Amino acid sequence: MSDLRPPLPPFTFETATQKVRLAENAWNGRDPVKVAGAYTEDSIWRNRSEFLQGRAAIIEFLARKWAKELDYRLIKELWGFHENRIAVRFQYEWRDAADNWYRSYGNEQWEFDAAGLMRRREASINDVPITEAARKFFWPAGPRPNDAPGLAEQGL
Repeated sequence: MSDLRPPLPPFTFETATQKVRLAENAWNGRDPVKVAGAYTEDSIWRNRSEFLQGRAAIIEFLARKWAKELDYRLIKELWGFHENRIAVRFQYEWRDAADNWYRSYGNEQWEFDAAGLMRRREASINDVPITEAARKFFWPAGPRPNDAPGLAEQGL
């Protein structure tokens, strides 16, 4: 089995956009092991104020995250790219166990190795309480359908 995770750097607009959508689809699948497979074994993360290193820590983090963030729906959008780096903006909606809804707004900086695995991820995220009526992301659990609008198409 190949250790390559195309598309590979250096990125073009098309391949960076594809990489972002592949990441979005994986995160919407909410499988910590599958998501962690896109990162190097020693990947370094900053997620909000939490610092992680390695796939095992990523898997544990994601399992915790999705146990708390129920009915998770994420949209990522390419913000910029250069060689082996991609910048992303994103929003996701989720509810807690008490049925309080949130929209989380964030930015990520990604750095990839030559095999297309992410070796560094830095994420800044803010959560804003919303009403259930204010939700905008309604597709069934799993990846966002190709015909569902992205952030820019929704004016977000």
